[in-house]
Amino acid sequence: MPVYIRKGPADIPELPQPFRMIDKVLDRLVDRAWDFISQRETVRVTEQAIQTIPIMQVSGHVKLPVRTNCVACSEDGRYIFLGHPHGLSVMAQPQGITTSSSSSPYCVPVWQEDQVEITSLHITCLGEMVYLLASLDDMGVARLFAYYSETSHLIKVMNETDDLNQRSVCVKFELSRGGDYGAATISCNGCQCLEVYRFPKDSWLKELSQHAPGVGDTGKLSPVAMLMKIKPPKPHTGSTMKSPFEVLQKTEDGNVIGSGQNHLISSRQWEDQDAVFKSVYRKYMVTNPSNTTDPEDRPSCVTSHFLLPGGLFPVLGGVKPQTGGVAVAVCLWWSGRHNLLQYLLCKAPRDKPDPEPKPDALWPNAQEILCSAVSSCTRHITLGLVTGLVTVWDRHLGLPLSVVSVEADSVFSSIIFVDYWPSTATEDALHSQGLNHSSTQVHLLVTCKSGACHRVDAGRGLDSHNVTQLSERPSDPGCFPVVTAAVPFLQRLALIMQRNGKILLQDMVDRRVVCCFSLPDTHLLANPWNPVFLLDPTQQSLLIPGDQRPGPDSGEEGEDRGSRLFVFRLRDAAAVKPYRHEYVGRASSPQGQSGTGTSNLEETCNLYFQQRVQSVEERNKVMTETWNQLQEHAAMVLLQN
Repeated sequence: MPVYIRKGPADIPELPQPFRMIDKVLDRLVDRAWDFISQRETVRVTEQAIQTIPIMQVSGHVKLPVRTNCVACSEDGRYIFLGHPHGLSVMAQPQGITTSSSSSPYCVPVWQEDQVEITSLHITCLGEMVYLLASLDDMGVARLFAYYSETSHLIKVMNETDDLNQRSVCVKFELSRGGDYGAATISCNGCQCLEVYRFPKDSWLKELSQHAPGVGDTGKLSPVAMLMKIKPPKPHTGSTMKSPFEVLQKTEDGNVIGSGQNHLISSRQWEDQDAVFKSVYRKYMVTNPSNTTDPEDRPSCVTSHFLLPGGLFPVLGGVKPQTGGVAVAVCLWWSGRHNLLQYLLCKAPRDKPDPEPKPDALWPNAQEILCSAVSSCTRHITLGLVTGLVTVWDRHLGLPLSVVSVEADSVFSSIIFVDYWPSTATEDALHSQGLNHSSTQVHLLVTCKSGACHRVDAGRGLDSHNVTQLSERPSDPGCFPVVTAAVPFLQRLALIMQRNGKILLQDMVDRRVVCCFSLPDTHLLANPWNPVFLLDPTQQSLLIPGDQRPGPDSGEEGEDRGSRLFVFRLRDAAAVKPYRHEYVGRASSPQGQSGTGTSNLEETCNLYFQQRVQSVEERNKVMTETWNQLQEHAAMVLLQN
């Protein structure tokens, strides 16, 4: 068949001599630039290879009788509690763990039961030398213990039932600081609910003091009372109410703010609003064809946090909360939802828990929540959203402190506060005068599911945001970080535990590896995919269980597998000396002192107005930029039409 070839344009003539010389010069410059970049990269790689990273050796070890699933320490640093396949053990450390085997403490079983494998422990100080323990086993059974006078007292099995087929499974069991409240996440029928308990703390202290040492009978202890059972909120539906007066009649005392359950929006309005939203933002919405499950049909998981006094709680609840370190509220969110809900704990007690308690406050967010964290003083709450946004709420003002966009290569997996961060002399002076409310800056550590890690510095104002990538997606699967945690007693250091068993400390400012931890050649990190570790702030130590390394001639070691609890004394390490600082405790972090700073409406309003006055220039600047953007957008629309 004939082939018709379209003739192209005439051949381009050669460039004149000056242009050819310029082209040669540019090529030579580019080649030299690439050679220079390659040489610098080679030098950098060589320097990293030559640079010796300090290796921290084990300071002491303790032989463990059985395999250890979880480790927790008391807030005063006196005891270390361990969970294992047959119950609980305790280890006293009045002077810390030393390298001498004769003076090293040993594990003492305090509660044993066959076929009960403890997998989770949460501990708080109930009083002087009295400790409250919340445990969880591999079958989802939650137990509450009191440890006093070297004796463990089983107080209650939280989800105990005679019929095993009807027993609910506990997923998480935590205690508030001081042991006044407890929260158990119960899974049943594909969804989760949160059961909040009020503990008779004062009665328990009196009753435990009357027990003889070594006697564990707790039949006369005061019973635990359930305060509320919070179920997943119902989706918003069209209202049948006809007037605002009818809406107010549906509220108990007229102080429910933002729950969204009582409104005058009809079903047709909800449908129209959803249709308009999808049509306008269709190109920004990410859809997954393989995921065809309706969001309402997915399992709904709950995440909760206890909150200390402060902020708007006296205003919202109408009841003056307790002062000091007693929790006054619990905040929670459900997977797949946008809202953070808060429930007051200082309400008047009732004979029966409210079957459907309503939230006392609601914190809305633009996207679904993936992870959350609360600062040690509970003044700030941070949420990681599905679109890479990090929102920080200020409870003292009831307003967002900051919204930061993190350009992550995958969705968030965890977010934590770095409470122990060095502050400047100016900030310290403002803290001492109580004037640093509006200029507060928080520091966060965000981890993605890909393994990448970011440090987020967030404050009030556009110029107070900063995002630093600490690590990228690892190319080697063995280098995937399974644990990323801030060290509470070392400034700006993060503990990273990798899948290959490597453990290191990284500087969160210059991204430098400060030191690595080395276990003895005879042992390996126990369960490197989900390692067990403990950062003891009182002793300033890192505790890591390790199993004996298998050998060709080694036989079956039994359940203990030659297990040891290895201790690294960071207080004595020279590599972390520049990062050491006097540990002042959880409630006195540089993030803001105690959560009890604003206890009434007048102080809260004054704080709010101070913040508004100090930010007026910045708000005017932002408003001007917004109007300019709107004008430019309107002009472009007119030109297109």
